[in-house]
Amino acid sequence: MFTDELSILALYGLYVAITLVLQASGTMQQLGMGYLLSSRDEGRSASGIAARLERALWNSISAMALFAPAILILQARDGFDENSLLAAQVFLIARVVYVPAYAFGIVGLRSLAWSAGFFATIILYFLGL
Repeated sequence: MFTDELSILALYGLYVAITLVLQASGTMQQLGMGYLLSSRDEGRSASGIAARLERALWNSISAMALFAPAILILQARDGFDENSLLAAQVFLIARVVYVPAYAFGIVGLRSLAWSAGFFATIILYFLGL
């Protein structure tokens, strides 16, 4: 498994970047490269999996905005231990499950994965206090 919290943070950053590429590819297929390169004054939007990937991407960025400070606080306080590692691992696994669950519309799994990732992040903040 992943051996330290900072590596997990880096892996999650890469995962968000991959999600961005997938989302942009799906949107480009639906709306065309010309529209994506334009000023987008028309206000078109993607649908289906591409739209769900866009929402999952923004949710993933929000999760990163909460997760990263918790990890950095623990790093600054030299607070990494087996509990913080487990919480970070749960976060990463939950978020890796969340994106495809959202993209493919698996509602119960999506909610469970989101909750697991969110609560793992909250635990990290408590560990950092």
